[in-house]
Amino acid sequence: MLATGRLRTIQGRMNAARHGRRPAHELRHLWVRAPNWVGDLVMATPVLEALVGSSRFERVSIGLRSHLAGVVEGLPWADRVVTFKGARDEMAALARAAPDGALLLTNSFSAALRVWRAGVPLRAGTALGGRGMLLTHRLVPPSREGRRVPIPTAHLLADLAGLVGVTVPDLAPRLAADAGVRARARAVLVEHGAAADARFVLCAPGAAFGAAKLWPPERFAAVLDRLFDEQGWIGVVTGAPSEGPQIAAVVDACRHPVVSLAKAERDLALLRGLVSECELLVVGDSGPRWFAAAFDVPCVSIMGPNFPELTATSLERARIVRRDDLECSPCLRRVCPLEHHACMREIGVDEVVAAALDVVGTR
Repeated sequence: MLATGRLRTIQGRMNAARHGRRPAHELRHLWVRAPNWVGDLVMATPVLEALVGSSRFERVSIGLRSHLAGVVEGLPWADRVVTFKGARDEMAALARAAPDGALLLTNSFSAALRVWRAGVPLRAGTALGGRGMLLTHRLVPPSREGRRVPIPTAHLLADLAGLVGVTVPDLAPRLAADAGVRARARAVLVEHGAAADARFVLCAPGAAFGAAKLWPPERFAAVLDRLFDEQGWIGVVTGAPSEGPQIAAVVDACRHPVVSLAKAERDLALLRGLVSECELLVVGDSGPRWFAAAFDVPCVSIMGPNFPELTATSLERARIVRRDDLECSPCLRRVCPLEHHACMREIGVDEVVAAALDVVGTR
């Protein structure tokens, strides 16, 4: 995969020379626009570490939406992060930073438009969504018969670093959870009914992408009950502040007592602590799966309408449960267009429990 990045880097330098633009090796201040999705941001952490540690730049600034700051707190390069709330804030941050190069780790058209409007001389990123004309250095993902070929997002992010001449040595995600973060997680559990030393399964049944990624809550509940019966681990159910209904539905369907964090003050820093302390994470196809990968915690991820290739990295402690025999999947739709939701509804409790027992055996 890195070969693709090196090829695009060479082509970008040729284009820069032809049109009078600054080549990547002359950059002094690089602005790195971080991804907008939690999972993609965690996958980007090894890329961000490599960019900050590179001797190619005098300075690296990482532009990040403010609600995601809790993901990267505590990492060695967190002081390079510049947060903003929206488009206007981002433009103001770019004006203050005045970088001479921008690397976009998001495929957003609007992110490319903003660095173009800010007059950043070198603008590197994927040529997707019609934004290629806004970029000076482009990576074109492979396609087949007019459709983009799904490749792991982590590999694509590493390839993008190649556009500015940086090689990423490995793709393992990095997160931090010091004693204070872990202690806060334990304190929240105790506050909501768990013993201080409880061994627990963390369940995150929601999905920001949309209804198509949601597994029925009564099945999450059945998995938690089975794991309590077989391992003695209590269930802890959490999610984003907007996912209260999903949390409540799982808790209400459980036979055994579980800890609901629906009324806890939840944020991404707390999620880091919870994942780092749990025995197992049971989750849909969503961002917490990458927290587990970063902390080397066993994880079962229930996947429906997405391409499994997009997340085919850091699987040593993960099991992906999905139906791979449906003609309609993956459709990448937020809501099932056929209204049967077979890609999720045909995944049974037994196969998820089997995957869970298998993956915890690797620890």
